[in-house]
Amino acid sequence: MLTLKDRQINAIKQMLNLNQPQTKALAAEPVWKILIYDRIGQDIISPLISIRELRELGVTLHIQLHSDRDSIPDVPAIYFCAPTEENLGRIAQDFQNGLYDVYHLNFISPISRQRLEDLAAGALQAGCVANIHKVYDQYVNFITLEDDMFVLKHQNSDLLSYYAINRANTQDFEMEGIMDSIVDSLFSVFVTLGNVPIIRCPKNSAAEMVARKLEKKLRENLWDARNNLFHMDATQTGTFSFQRPLLILMDRNVDMATPLHHTWTYQALAHDVLELSLNRVIVEDDAEKAAATGAKSKMKACDLDSRDKFWSSHKGSPFPTVAEAIQEELEQYRSSEDEIKKLRTTMGIEGEMDVAFSMVNDNTAKLTNAVNSLPQLMEKKRLIDMHTKIATNILNFIKSRRLDSFFELEEKIMSKQALDRALVEVMKDPEFGTPEDKMRLFIIYYICSNVADAEYQRLEQVLKECGCDLAPMPYVQRWKSIMKSTVTNPNQYEGSGTKTVSMFSKLVTQGSSFVMEGVKNLVVKRHNLPVTKITEQLMECRAGGELEDYLYLDPKLLKGGDVVPKNRAPFQDAIVFMVGGGNYIEYQNLVDFIKTKQTGNASRRIIYGASTLTNAKQFLKQLSLLGQEIGGA
Repeated sequence: MLTLKDRQINAIKQMLNLNQPQTKALAAEPVWKILIYDRIGQDIISPLISIRELRELGVTLHIQLHSDRDSIPDVPAIYFCAPTEENLGRIAQDFQNGLYDVYHLNFISPISRQRLEDLAAGALQAGCVANIHKVYDQYVNFITLEDDMFVLKHQNSDLLSYYAINRANTQDFEMEGIMDSIVDSLFSVFVTLGNVPIIRCPKNSAAEMVARKLEKKLRENLWDARNNLFHMDATQTGTFSFQRPLLILMDRNVDMATPLHHTWTYQALAHDVLELSLNRVIVEDDAEKAAATGAKSKMKACDLDSRDKFWSSHKGSPFPTVAEAIQEELEQYRSSEDEIKKLRTTMGIEGEMDVAFSMVNDNTAKLTNAVNSLPQLMEKKRLIDMHTKIATNILNFIKSRRLDSFFELEEKIMSKQALDRALVEVMKDPEFGTPEDKMRLFIIYYICSNVADAEYQRLEQVLKECGCDLAPMPYVQRWKSIMKSTVTNPNQYEGSGTKTVSMFSKLVTQGSSFVMEGVKNLVVKRHNLPVTKITEQLMECRAGGELEDYLYLDPKLLKGGDVVPKNRAPFQDAIVFMVGGGNYIEYQNLVDFIKTKQTGNASRRIIYGASTLTNAKQFLKQLSLLGQEIGGA
């Protein structure tokens, strides 16, 4: 079964193959070509295809559309960009300047009839109509970050942010624009998957606006005999075979505590403290050395993707487990290195000829083996070094900001357990995290507990003294009062919590590269976040409870598509999409949940998508902007 990521990679490779299906005969010399993309095209390609792979596909040069480019005759030029006025103007200028002999134009999302005519007029004027070999709509207007995760925007992602959707003075036409942009991308996702979903979403929310528009767009396409994108020929059967997937559209307002939550797993920590973006983090190289010499520390970019086995298996693990795993990998690597060193010394054996001869024979085989495994060893060493750097950087943040204690406290608050020390005491402690960390803790406490006015004022006073910016509070208070009337389930985080176990012996020994002193080894209890709970109920087709308000839309039906059918079989596949920004904590929670649901005869899958990926810092900033609007109104 191909994942969403595989299918998007295939679509892009086919485009780079001049829109010819890829043949198996790789021995043939590829057609050399150049790739010209805009920022959006770059964001889509960079997490999927490395520069080396581009070379293998025959791309000798890849450049930005809006850069100064020289004329390169005799090679086909593949354009991969969004059909915006600005981009089309630049393409028309290229025609005019006669930059290339052969043009293949690929638009990330469909180009409108009007713009296509304008482009054709430009080509006529430049007299290069014969040079334009192909014009394609690609339907790949989304960014796949994992096999089972995608976001819609990276450049200008503020246009689809929680703030943009919820701010007070958004004009109707702006809101329509935001919704159309989300629908356009979601439509691309389903064209890429090759399947028409059944849509569920809460009533009276931004998610419903998206759902209605998407249903209309899918239905119009299904009933358009000429341009139906879901009538595949037999070779291109949809990913999900006969089973249709369930698309669950949710609004960020369903759970506001999780995006602010301090986290404890590797990938989510990298996003929270190191600003992981498009599967790349930028970390300080040799921070200790720089501190010792007073020199400016160099920054190093690290790519974290599914090609890295360590990352694939540990991105969802708690941080101390990751530190232990890095330590183990390092020890394995050292023992392999020692073996090779030993071979060197034993090759110079003296003494009886027979013994020496048999030893040499034996060792020759070993040496051949060692030489063959050297490239893998070098790659392993590179990955270990990279993860050691990233983990050391994260560890420094955990220690300086006491992130383990924040995580533990928030888990207790969310699961309604008693706290060891009063929150006021914690907030007063100057050593305890940054003002921003305290604000995150306070908002989670406010959302998850019934805070009396007197206590609220006391906490507010303490936070002001600590230098916290209380701008988000007017908005959070308004949100809470609106949600109180609609949310029926006060225990939505039940079952969460942590327990502290002693640190792994490997990490306490002096030989460890991680000094874990003072960091708690927290084990997280397996529990479902609100998003996962709703997903489970909708996949199982359970009725009742808070899901009574969820609409049921089926684009394949002309009439009566919004009545939930009785006795429907549970869904095997779901796409969970968060309007207003998602995060790695929810993604990881869904991944862990679906692992527990696998049975021998049926594999169940969830894809998590979001309009944008925001970490807590960015989300807090958006809440501040919303709060200032209310405060200043």
